[in-house]
Amino acid sequence: MEELRIEENGNLGPIDSSRVPRFAGAATFARLPRLDQVGQTDIAIVGVPFDAGVSYRPGARFGANHVREASRLLRPYNPALDASPFANAQVADAGDMAVNPFNIHEAIETIQQNALDLTADGARLLTIGGDHTIALPLLRAASERAGEPVALLHFDAHLDTWDTYFGAEYTHGTPFRRAVEEGILDTDAISHVGTRGPLYGKRDLEDDRRFGFGIVTSSDVYYKGVREVVAKLRERIGGRPLYVSVDIDVLDPAHAPGTGTPEAGGITSRELLEILRGLRGLNVVGADVVEVAPAYDHAELTGVAASHVAYDLVTLMSELPKANSAVDRRASSGAAAQGTTAGAQ
Repeated sequence: MEELRIEENGNLGPIDSSRVPRFAGAATFARLPRLDQVGQTDIAIVGVPFDAGVSYRPGARFGANHVREASRLLRPYNPALDASPFANAQVADAGDMAVNPFNIHEAIETIQQNALDLTADGARLLTIGGDHTIALPLLRAASERAGEPVALLHFDAHLDTWDTYFGAEYTHGTPFRRAVEEGILDTDAISHVGTRGPLYGKRDLEDDRRFGFGIVTSSDVYYKGVREVVAKLRERIGGRPLYVSVDIDVLDPAHAPGTGTPEAGGITSRELLEILRGLRGLNVVGADVVEVAPAYDHAELTGVAASHVAYDLVTLMSELPKANSAVDRRASSGAAAQGTTAGAQ
């Protein structure tokens, strides 16, 4: 059957939903072409069906396809950012990484190598998980491509800087501690956003502070508001290459019930989207959206929220130049810093 796609600025875009019903055809993210249909891409979207690192409810291995199904309703024009991401850049769905569900060390190595392969020509990468364990290999790859440690914005109910679970160093609660230890994060520019809920003890916060993380709690977002939060985050990040990691449990369970470790008192989907939109012009070199567990997702609320988060992240990256080397990435990082300064005046 012929695919009736939108083409603009030489980019092959999504299937035209005015001519092909949204519920028809294979589910790629936002009904975009597959990577093999375009050859090269500016932004690759890839799934990682892996949840062997979870400590409570499993099921995020099914998250990527759940988000793809929910993304059928996305449209080519993003009015919130006055941008057409699929016209600005060639965006394609790269399918899913084939990772070992029984060997977490092998899975981490596979994810890292796949991420390096997908970005070898300068493409930026959006990954849909999967549990938060996958952030570590993705950060390794992003730092290697950038040629330097990267800034990090980590949206999550939890810190994910614990040391071990049951003696295991690689889990969904430990990736950012490992990333700091490995020197792949710029510790002058790393922040959690949306954290809340009980901890194992005060030492959790002390360790986190020692690693260099700033913390914006969900209460901070509520009391201070999106604009103040965005201003402080932008100041902290500056022009550095930025990786954005979004655990969907940053949202209140009312907005995202379909996740493995829900916590009451989270931010709204509107607040999350507005904070992400406030990052416009920063040098987002990569991003992930993780911990979507469809088995607990009543009325597909979580899948819909995650698809819009991914869409806004793609929009941000679509406005940035394709970088072919670490030197090019540093150059674009400098340009982003100038844009940030101009925007603040």
